[in-house]
Amino acid sequence: MSNPPWPTGKKLVHLDLKGAPPKTEYLHQLIECFSQLGADGLLVEYEDMFPYEGELKQLQATAQPAYSQDEILSLQKVAKSKGMEIVPLVQTFGHMEFVLKHQAMWNLREVSDCVGTLNPLREDGLKLVMEMVRQVVELHPGLNTLHIGADEVYRLGEGETSKLWLASTGRTVEQLFLTHVVSVARYIKKMWPHMTIIMWDDMMRGMSQDTLKASGIVGLVQPMLWDYTPNMDVNKTVSLLEKYYSAGMQDVWAASSFKGSTCVYTNVPSTQRHVENHLQWLKVAASLPTGLNLKGIVMTGWQRYDHLSVLCELMPVALPSLAACLQTLFHGQLSPEAQSKVNKMLGVSSVEAEFMGSASGDSILFPGRTLAEAIVELDSLISSEDIMYFEKNMYVRGWFSPYHRARRMLNPLIAVQIHCQASRYLAMLQQKVDVVREQMSSFYPDSTAQEWIEEHVSPVMAPLQRIIDEISACTMKIVP
Repeated sequence: MSNPPWPTGKKLVHLDLKGAPPKTEYLHQLIECFSQLGADGLLVEYEDMFPYEGELKQLQATAQPAYSQDEILSLQKVAKSKGMEIVPLVQTFGHMEFVLKHQAMWNLREVSDCVGTLNPLREDGLKLVMEMVRQVVELHPGLNTLHIGADEVYRLGEGETSKLWLASTGRTVEQLFLTHVVSVARYIKKMWPHMTIIMWDDMMRGMSQDTLKASGIVGLVQPMLWDYTPNMDVNKTVSLLEKYYSAGMQDVWAASSFKGSTCVYTNVPSTQRHVENHLQWLKVAASLPTGLNLKGIVMTGWQRYDHLSVLCELMPVALPSLAACLQTLFHGQLSPEAQSKVNKMLGVSSVEAEFMGSASGDSILFPGRTLAEAIVELDSLISSEDIMYFEKNMYVRGWFSPYHRARRMLNPLIAVQIHCQASRYLAMLQQKVDVVREQMSSFYPDSTAQEWIEEHVSPVMAPLQRIIDEISACTMKIVP
């Protein structure tokens, strides 16, 4: 049975730039693509790719240059020409790894071994956050909506200053969290009274209505409730939204996911998994209390789980998933008609990137198509058991074990067979790696290609190369 389509409200695509930041030209193509697929706007998480100035200049990325001010403005211009809104996301509490990793900022951490959480009681920490917000807002002329993050504020309350604050009777970690968020939101409202402020909801999930009401947060911010799982608990989610509504938070947002939430190192997304997540969100949207204003849904596409983790699926390989999820929202289900629409729009034979098939020429609505195909092929190869577990195959384990290698014992005939097989696999991998690297250089900085290959391919190629080298060394000792 299908659900009603997504009710009114915006459909924003999340652009996570803290990993694999696309080149500007490719960003423009992606915005065009998102627009044609039916998105209304973008939630842009710049992180270290924002051109911070002054004392904050040290926050800029070093693996590749941050975007320039002109590039940030051109991004807005292209979005505006498509009628798309841009909502910047600036982390102001948790997930501040890109700030707090710098030695000059270590003293602003809540606890020394947690790189993500800001100490909420330090005046200079609050000043730093306000300056980040100020620079981002000022480089977005006419901005109406800002997201202040505030998710996953780990280890809060464990720092020395926080412990002192909490020692006063009746004070709780919940209040400590809310006090900081309210300070940030009030500053923003004072500077830009018209600004709508959004924040992630997870730190408020366990809080009572009374705690929320007493904090002063009601009316200041709009919570964005996120859940990326395919088996999301609909009743639990609805009751959580009802709690926010009863506390006085009438304007709420949802956040689903089209990539970057399956596993921290996934290369190719499962469209089905993400479609199922959207089907659950459609059930939630159909069960909301009257009066609650669902402002929209952000379809997240994480590029890293956090600043210090590896790259998730790159954008090109996730476009079929994004298109399928948007169609699911429009139709209430991914019907055969909706699937066929995605196939036609992107020029694919399946909404699953793994089986999308190759196309002659680059489909206009699928920027990065050739890179997506190359990634799918290479991912399939590095995941194959023959290559992944080469050191465990019968010949290597039986005739070229660590025992044999250490003693330079070798059956030359079988050694030739192992050498040939390893060399063949290595050549196949190298050929596909070269294609991926070349394709990536069109869309991403060289640092992204380097990181992706070192992360996903090098660990698979290294054992093959090692066996080849060791066989060559052993053969010299045993074959005249």
